[in-house]
Amino acid sequence: MDIRVNGSGPTAPFLSARDLFETEYDLSLPVDVEIRDDPDVRTWAGHYDDRHVLNIPRQAASSAMARELALHEFAHMARYEQEHPSHTQSTEEALFLALAGKSVERRKLSHCYQIANHMKDIYADDITLSVGPGEKLLAFLESSLAAAVADRPESAPRADRTRLSANADPEITAVNAAFALALAERHDLVDADHRLYDLAHVATVDAPNVPFETFKRRFRELASDPDSSSYRQVLVDATRTYVGEDASSTEA
Repeated sequence: MDIRVNGSGPTAPFLSARDLFETEYDLSLPVDVEIRDDPDVRTWAGHYDDRHVLNIPRQAASSAMARELALHEFAHMARYEQEHPSHTQSTEEALFLALAGKSVERRKLSHCYQIANHMKDIYADDITLSVGPGEKLLAFLESSLAAAVADRPESAPRADRTRLSANADPEITAVNAAFALALAERHDLVDADHRLYDLAHVATVDAPNVPFETFKRRFRELASDPDSSSYRQVLVDATRTYVGEDASSTEA
């Protein structure tokens, strides 16, 4: 596996991730790691005819999670090379099928894309967690969910509870909680008394209209090797479940 690190930043986390990844998997195409100066750039993988590109901000590349972030992105690259349906299915096509004839607010539509990304992440982390330990990933999931629910006013009556964080929408936070628990349960990372369950409960209280258990089950029980048709249907069904009655018909 050929890896080239470009930009000012550490190389050790990426080489360590490569060594771990290569215990079970390999990539046909080389990987260019682009360490970005912009701290607002998210970590993501791009796929091209002649290479993969791992884009990562310098802050993340220098963090304690750098190796795990790189390993996760290598797993996405592997799924892409495998032509796994989760990484070849057009999200736009699935959403069109799910929402044809419906009017959906922009906020909800962006959440549907995030649900699709969660499914991709499940399949990538099936690889990630087959070659590396899950402790840091579990801690990351816990801290991310805790941050999303941290600002809720505990003393307010349930009917009056509002989320104070401008960045955390309560409905997608509940879906994110379902994803976090589903991934943890899928790989036996948590005991029944883990704090992640308490955080998920808080998230579900804030979003009573989101079918949390349904999403957790969907994420946790994703088939390991679906065909294209069945995966498309799972994505369509998840989209329709999330939008639910909030989608109004545009037909006359």
